[in-house]
Amino acid sequence: MSYDNVCKTLAETYPTDFAQWLLTVEPREIQVLKAELSIEPIRADSVTFLQTENRILHLEFQTSTTSKPPLPLRMLDYSVRLTRKYKVPVTQVVIFLQETDDQIAFTEEYVSETTTHRYRVIRMWEQDSTIFLNNPALLPLAPLTQTNSPQGLLSQVAESVARISEGSTRQDIAAYTEILAGLKFSKDLIRQFLQEEMMQESVIYQDILHKGQQQGQQQEAFSYTLRLLNRRFGDNIDSSLIGRIQILSANQLENLGEALFDFSNVHDLAVWLSQEENI
Repeated sequence: MSYDNVCKTLAETYPTDFAQWLLTVEPREIQVLKAELSIEPIRADSVTFLQTENRILHLEFQTSTTSKPPLPLRMLDYSVRLTRKYKVPVTQVVIFLQETDDQIAFTEEYVSETTTHRYRVIRMWEQDSTIFLNNPALLPLAPLTQTNSPQGLLSQVAESVARISEGSTRQDIAAYTEILAGLKFSKDLIRQFLQEEMMQESVIYQDILHKGQQQGQQQEAFSYTLRLLNRRFGDNIDSSLIGRIQILSANQLENLGEALFDFSNVHDLAVWLSQEENI
């Protein structure tokens, strides 16, 4: 299950609520950007770009502190690309979902000899639950907030879910909430408070499960294909080619695994990728 993808779905379904939470000035207009920022493609399953009337809000949801390239450098990279493309200020917020003491979760800047780039970090386990309990769009994040009473917090979350009047919305929010609560609480404890039947009936819940399965298949296929390529070509594969391979679908990666036995050199790989991208 891709927990950060659940958050991405939430942010893109309720962009105004997330912008109001994270920006000091309430936006009048907001839209979700589906733009590619590829010089080298970056896998961005957990990234959301929201554009207000005069600003880009870049949200990065993280369950892990491990990242390639490292998270601070990635934030600098995104900021430069967004600024160059849209020519407006960029606010960047990294939201860590699962509690950790890793220093990356407490780092809010990229520093090199010539550059310092700052971004904002939110650690959900330090957040007060009130704002999340009172907003259905943010409610699925509430189980991840600060608490001294897990049962008390889940009880409050369940009550907030039950107060959502529209049936399909209530089912979807319950499904999101149950998934994210799994980062912090046991299934048995969650099910004491959230109705499993309601969540399973949610179309969104089923879609998330399906997407999670697809993503797992893609990641497994990418890892296998990369091993084959390394055995065939060693360290001669440029990082830009690896980036292009990383965003292929599971079926495309399977086709590449078969095709690479016909390649004489890395140039043949680049040609194959260009043909695949133009289909």
